[in-house]
Amino acid sequence: MTLSMIIGLISCNQIQPKDEALTNSSEKENFKVNEIALAEGAIMHPEYVKTIARMAYVWGWPIVNSHNRRAGITQAPEPGKLGGVIPVAPRGYLSMLNDYVKPNQSFVACPNQDVVYGTAFCSLDEEPVVLQLPDFGDRFWVVALYDARTDQFGELGKAYGTKPGFYLLVGPNWDGKTPEGITAVMQPSTEFCFAGPRIFLNDNDEDREAIKPIVNQINVYPLTEFDGKIKIKDWNETPEYPAPEVEGERSWVVPKAFFAQLGGVMDLVPPMPGEEALYASIRQVLAAAEKDPAIKEILVEAAIATEKEVIAPLFLWKHNGVPAGNGWNRSVNNAIWGFDYFMRTACAKSNMFENRSNETQYYYTDNDTKGEQMAGNNIYTITFPKGQLPPVNGFWSLTIYNKHHLFEVNELNRYSLGTKNKDLQFNEDGSLTLYAGPKAPSVELESNWLPAPEGVFSLYIRAYWGKEAILDGTWQPPVIKIIK
Repeated sequence: MTLSMIIGLISCNQIQPKDEALTNSSEKENFKVNEIALAEGAIMHPEYVKTIARMAYVWGWPIVNSHNRRAGITQAPEPGKLGGVIPVAPRGYLSMLNDYVKPNQSFVACPNQDVVYGTAFCSLDEEPVVLQLPDFGDRFWVVALYDARTDQFGELGKAYGTKPGFYLLVGPNWDGKTPEGITAVMQPSTEFCFAGPRIFLNDNDEDREAIKPIVNQINVYPLTEFDGKIKIKDWNETPEYPAPEVEGERSWVVPKAFFAQLGGVMDLVPPMPGEEALYASIRQVLAAAEKDPAIKEILVEAAIATEKEVIAPLFLWKHNGVPAGNGWNRSVNNAIWGFDYFMRTACAKSNMFENRSNETQYYYTDNDTKGEQMAGNNIYTITFPKGQLPPVNGFWSLTIYNKHHLFEVNELNRYSLGTKNKDLQFNEDGSLTLYAGPKAPSVELESNWLPAPEGVFSLYIRAYWGKEAILDGTWQPPVIKIIK
């Protein structure tokens, strides 16, 4: 089977559930959760099964999503680019871009064209990996490390003053010896790990050349390959793999297969303290479904209904984050979700793998300031008052997305404006007005124009390494007005 076939068809056989009804144990007050079983002879009525199923689907959606991405993307035989646009690599290895992600990708919602991306999916209990980081100089960078729950672990980036070196990523059960030459060891609570480098790039040819030798020194590889020497990789020379075309973001969760996968996924993701009862309830229903085809069918029906009735609406920005002023919402708890299952799943549905808030604050809206859905047949102004650009230590940008939270290809190849653009024109009073619509307001102001896609669209602000007004929520996003 080819890589494109595997990516296009996420199978329920990727992660097989185990026969045991319960595999994770936790002792508390002299009883073990994994010894709790459904009472002998008890019959679960359909509405109870549906109730547990809906909660399990919402809770487990980001985790199954993460595992399916790893299962699909790591089918690459060697680091390369899927469809010529998305970095993919085998488990335990990195693939990097050396320019902005191309606009015709559909594997990740809400991409940006401010940074150079990288991708490394790992199974750390199988083998630890080494993350090799160069000296980035004054350039902003961050490498987000995610566990199976999409929580970040470790702190790597400009904001943390991270030093160049070799960083060892190990699984929760690792008890090996740290080799000489390792700068630091980082350990998540799950065997799953996704490493996502993001390196700032100015939108000009000079910086595209300047960044290449830096990016070529970023690498991830198994610990067995570590020799203390920098491994240089020309990321411009990696192979391309074909990928099937789809409309919208690729579906990484298949409702019909969800509950067939969930038990196996849970085996790989131990409960956080306080989640034992949730795990036990879900395990009971899964165990009952193994014995009763009618219960199994109810689970499938519940998954399909919950996807439509609960998950799909989370794609709207009004269900993501909290009000930030002027009709915008801002992200909260991103990448440190804890028990905030609502925000975790909302983010996984609309814009998965966000950075922590201190690394990046996100603002987003589907509507103008009056609450009307923005559409590509109108021209809108987005005005930052004098001195009210996003206050950041890193950089900021305003990005435009189509109805799928993806880029819509345009002739200017322009999808965001911000720090990376050196030709923005400010108003006489010192304010900055950007425009979104089917055409530029004038030839003179074309540099301030974001070409809008046909149909509805949304706007999205990123504030990397925000200052205090970003962190405490006192800074407000700009007013959006329709002018035509």
